[in-house]
Amino acid sequence: MNHIPTGKYKPYPTIELPDRTWPNNTITHAPKWCSVDLRDGNQALINPMSMEKKLEFFALLLKLGFKEIEVGFPSASKVEFDFLRRLVDDKLIPDDVTIQVLVQAREHLIERTFEALKGVKKATVHLYNSTSVAQRKIVFAKTQDEIIELALEGVELVKKYEAQHDGEIFLEYSPESFTGTELEFAARISNAVTKAWGVSATRKVIINLPATVEMATPNIYADQIEWMSRHLDNRENVIISTHTHNDRGTSVAATELALLAGADRVEGTLLSNGERTGNVDIITLALNMTTQGVDSKLDFKDIAEVLDVVERCTEMETHARHPYVGELVYTAFSGSHQDAINKGLAYQKAKEDNFWEVPYLPIDPSDVGRSYESIIRINSQSGKGGVAYILEKNYGYQLPKTMHPEVGQIVQAQTDIEGRELSAAEIYAIFEKTYFYPQEHISFVHVKLSSKDGLSKCTLTYKYNGKEITATGNGNGPIDACKHALMKDYKNEFSIKSYAEHSCGDSSEAKAVAYIEIHTKEVYSRFGVGEDNNIATASIKAMFCALNRTFS
Repeated sequence: MNHIPTGKYKPYPTIELPDRTWPNNTITHAPKWCSVDLRDGNQALINPMSMEKKLEFFALLLKLGFKEIEVGFPSASKVEFDFLRRLVDDKLIPDDVTIQVLVQAREHLIERTFEALKGVKKATVHLYNSTSVAQRKIVFAKTQDEIIELALEGVELVKKYEAQHDGEIFLEYSPESFTGTELEFAARISNAVTKAWGVSATRKVIINLPATVEMATPNIYADQIEWMSRHLDNRENVIISTHTHNDRGTSVAATELALLAGADRVEGTLLSNGERTGNVDIITLALNMTTQGVDSKLDFKDIAEVLDVVERCTEMETHARHPYVGELVYTAFSGSHQDAINKGLAYQKAKEDNFWEVPYLPIDPSDVGRSYESIIRINSQSGKGGVAYILEKNYGYQLPKTMHPEVGQIVQAQTDIEGRELSAAEIYAIFEKTYFYPQEHISFVHVKLSSKDGLSKCTLTYKYNGKEITATGNGNGPIDACKHALMKDYKNEFSIKSYAEHSCGDSSEAKAVAYIEIHTKEVYSRFGVGEDNNIATASIKAMFCALNRTFS
């Protein structure tokens, strides 16, 4: 039942573009990136960044490879003005980096902006005014012509102060609230701006088409971008820029489709900070490209450092499920996921080519400075593969495949009781108690082995029914000989179904680990584990473990 009044909302109109081309395109190269963390992002913080935090954030952006950085709104406040002057006076702006400043179309604001820009070699002056139907009707009460006149006044003022500036000035114009603006009017005002500025091959203009408020599905935004691309004069000398917000939760998709539709440039923030639901996240966009084999031209190989700086400077925590960077995004709890990841990592390591083919992991965590240590974690939803992975990755135990279900069930029984995730140490403690300290009805004491003419001889000492027994036996191997010695006094019938062994630890201190699976009439099969400096002794210990786990 719909409790929202009829007529309160209505669908966003579609774009008449029957010959649209963007659905058939692919992203083949990185756009021009412009970080707006220090302006759009900063203005959305509960506690705006201090001078020192801004300087640290600026240094991070340079390290990541940004060549265009919007540093603020210097005419809006002394703090913004002083930050830009600090960058200039301390010579912190590299020659190949263009800084960007935002300003409204008022002379005293533009004059103050150029005061802040004194000494800057390359700068983009970002001029904007609202063009949407709602803004014109409700906020400004101005006609389309009056809105265009306001924009052109701003262009002429920027040109006036550009002539007095010792350095290169680029113009960016944003018809703010573009997604709420009629396309014909957006093209009309943009073309008027580029003509007034004097656009040419050596004097290109950035036309930024922001989804200041995300109002429709991403395909609509792509249609708008392609429509504008067809209707902008001197298109070859116009750089179409996007600036999407995340009101509908689809800013990344909208930006990617806009790039398919002809956009050349992207404005956004790290980790999606920004007004309301935030700006588009450049990290997600860039790493999406990485997974498609496209060089993003940005360096996120140490994502932990990025998170540290951004979280500290913005005082905002990153969601544990944030794409690519969240604490849990390389973690699998589901048993089937764990098993697939485990197999995928083994396959990746064994094959010769570099092509990444690990199920559930669209990117190699090491490419962003993350390790595999936390990929497999164990809770009540986990399975046999995850437990085996933890034991091998953290402790070196290479459990036979057929043993995985048994160990998985033992650990899962404990997670059901605990009702929470178990740490690697807790998992090992369960494994150790189960296989190295089982309840005993028979205890191994000592074994002496020899071989002659292909036969093994075993002299076995063990405790059973309260007394120590020594018996000898022959067989086609140490385990078979030991079993024959044991069965002279031991009353429980069993057969050995499988056996596996490996070394564990560094070569200088390696120990031998053996796994034996026994079969009985009453219990289909059960495993035992033994470890010792001698592999034969480890095998005998594993057999005793299996017997104690079966008959105690």
